[in-house]
Amino acid sequence: MTRRLLRGLTTICLLLAALLPAAAHADPGGGPALLGVRPLGGNQFEASVYSAAMDRVVPVWISHPGHSAPALYLLNAIDGGEAGGPWTQRTDAAAFFADKPVTVIQPIGGRASLYTDWAADDPVLGRNKWSSFLLDELPAVLSDRFALNGANAIAGTSMSAGSALALAAAAPGRFAAVGSYSGCPRTDDPVSRAMVRAQLRLFGANPDNMWSPGDPAWAANDAVLNAERLRGVALYISAGNGMPGIHDTLGDPSIGGDVPRLTDRLAIGGTMETVVHDCTRSLTDRLAALGIPATTVFRNGTHAWPYWQDDLHDSWPVFAAALGV
Repeated sequence: MTRRLLRGLTTICLLLAALLPAAAHADPGGGPALLGVRPLGGNQFEASVYSAAMDRVVPVWISHPGHSAPALYLLNAIDGGEAGGPWTQRTDAAAFFADKPVTVIQPIGGRASLYTDWAADDPVLGRNKWSSFLLDELPAVLSDRFALNGANAIAGTSMSAGSALALAAAAPGRFAAVGSYSGCPRTDDPVSRAMVRAQLRLFGANPDNMWSPGDPAWAANDAVLNAERLRGVALYISAGNGMPGIHDTLGDPSIGGDVPRLTDRLAIGGTMETVVHDCTRSLTDRLAALGIPATTVFRNGTHAWPYWQDDLHDSWPVFAAALGV
């Protein structure tokens, strides 16, 4: 009875801490800081986190189980969750994690940034120091307030799939598990370089502000070149082949009988996923050659959110086992 009472009091204290306003001494002019926490209902919160590295306030969606737990950092697609919508609008992530013993942390922002540290500020995208934010600032700021227990996983989709792998490779031992959903883990071969530069230009950015042509960061962020650094990490890696899959039909809720929407999905999403498939295969082949185990999913399907929702569900057992929950 005493243990049960103490456990209940601990849970109440943690929830109250999340509801209270941030400390008054949090100073955006200094280091990174938690400026405020807004309850969204249930176990969901929006934290306002000041990044000293980027000199900006980053909104962060959090699903908190009400007790000390590991963290799952969930990265958005190429729009950073700003325009097309984050995971919580495009999938059932909020409902899915509502009863899971994990604190899910989803930063909003970082469009076309690859969630990496850029060499220079960009006139359109501003200052991008996302590696510093995700690896150094954000965990430290949230740790006490949300009772993070030190175990971590990270997952990303499309643009951020390779980013999740690169962040794990850059910080050995930090992440127990990584999810890469429909992304290209390569950055340093000529085709991947051209693809990355083209994506950044679509958003009006100057790719040289991220990494100039001779910058060693191209190789440092290539998960295929750095695959050995992923040894010991539980990996879930998925990609479609561009062919119509279970979600590419008029009857699928994501299509809703809309013929033009289906046509675009098959033409654009199919082409994109064909490229992703080949790129992802280069990573899984490299992991196999090194004897590094990974859960791999290759399927019929296009580049679309319904498949990434499936991936989120299917990868959770991999994450849970690695996180010990």
